[in-house]
Amino acid sequence: MKQKHILHLHWRSGFGIDYKELLKLKSKSKSKIVAEIFETSNNYKPLELDLSEFDDIKFKTIRELKNKFTDQEIRNLRKQQQQKVRELNSAWLKRLAEPNAILREKMTLFWANVFVCRDNNIFFIQRYNNTLRKHALGDFRQFVKVIAKEPSMSKYLNNKQNIKIKPNENFARELMELFTLGVGNYTEQDIKEAAKAFTGWSFKNNGDYYLREKQHDYAEKRFFGKTGNFNGDDIIDIILEQKQCAKYICTKVYKYFINPIVDKKRLNEITDVFYKDYNISNLMSYIFKSKWFYEDVNIGVKIKSPVELLVGIQKIVPVSFDKKQQLIYLQKMMGQVLLYPDNVSGWQGGKSWIDSNTLMFRMKLSALLLNNAIIDLDEKGDFEDTFDKYYKKVKQRSKYLKTTKNWGQFDAKHKDLYPKELTDLLILSKIDTDTVSFLESLQVKSNRNFCIQLMSIPEYQLC
Repeated sequence: MKQKHILHLHWRSGFGIDYKELLKLKSKSKSKIVAEIFETSNNYKPLELDLSEFDDIKFKTIRELKNKFTDQEIRNLRKQQQQKVRELNSAWLKRLAEPNAILREKMTLFWANVFVCRDNNIFFIQRYNNTLRKHALGDFRQFVKVIAKEPSMSKYLNNKQNIKIKPNENFARELMELFTLGVGNYTEQDIKEAAKAFTGWSFKNNGDYYLREKQHDYAEKRFFGKTGNFNGDDIIDIILEQKQCAKYICTKVYKYFINPIVDKKRLNEITDVFYKDYNISNLMSYIFKSKWFYEDVNIGVKIKSPVELLVGIQKIVPVSFDKKQQLIYLQKMMGQVLLYPDNVSGWQGGKSWIDSNTLMFRMKLSALLLNNAIIDLDEKGDFEDTFDKYYKKVKQRSKYLKTTKNWGQFDAKHKDLYPKELTDLLILSKIDTDTVSFLESLQVKSNRNFCIQLMSIPEYQLC
């Protein structure tokens, strides 16, 4: 398999690859390499923080908490939970940079932007994140049904307030508009009937789903031309009967894993594959094994998301943050904070990642992480006030990221590479003539410095 194709596959199925891993794969066939990617992602390993400090309040009702704690103590406990959500953010980023189960983790990140959700309850959002991870490569039908019953989703889209005498349409609307079908592929009446089917869906204090039978509408509903005493699971089944559902999901898959510009012929091809059984693994395997997936038109044309950019750098030079809060602010600067989507539509992706401010910051990211570069607070865009407040809170705090860099691991794998070899490893897109002139003018004193330079050129923003 060609080096360029291996790199392309590992950027789409993960977050890049180092040179030693690349050498191991060069002699293998495409089918073997793809099979190994799926094999390493077969096992589901939940991401779990130590939450023992909350054992005394775990799954307690508001009334139970008020009987035991003052209002101020309850507010402090909520702040502690929010801090744990931020810790989960850091733990997830660390997991994304690990070499094992790369496809499952990449798919988890993808689904987090399909089934968009946000929750400050650490128990529920950790559970939700692991639900995404568990079902990321499985049966899409089962996946949607499980997501619909998650406590975080029920809270986020008000489905717990959906009762027979006053149906709440939020979840039913977003289920069709954002999760399965897309705008214009259902009617307002479909939303009303679907909302009735989800009435009474709720969850216990521990997050487990249960049906409040007295709040459920058992009357007959008419949905997508069918009539019956439908419940929420029935509604999901009927939605998946529509081929538009398979096409909608495959369009998202195409833009994320193949190319931001959709080829309608190829989209129809993978839609047919997915519609047969809604098996996510079968869909992704078909894509990665297809000859057209490796055509030049699909290589180096996708703008890396902030998370892909961050994790991709760490795959080459492992970095740990001495101050975890700095990692959160770094994500804010670039517009993608894990576990904190802006709204139910999620991150728009593609060209929305780039503007005059974020591009300059992104191109400086490798120097900030690896070379103690100073952050210019005048070039940061939308999060200026928050960022200033953070860095000016303590006067003696320097305006640079405090990171620990594992250059030894980089040297072990990349120290002896020629400049062209390092360039071919890190840059997948076609390099502009001006950039070529710039690189040729550099005096390469060490591969460490050259690596930072390569990660600072515009072409490194693409994969």
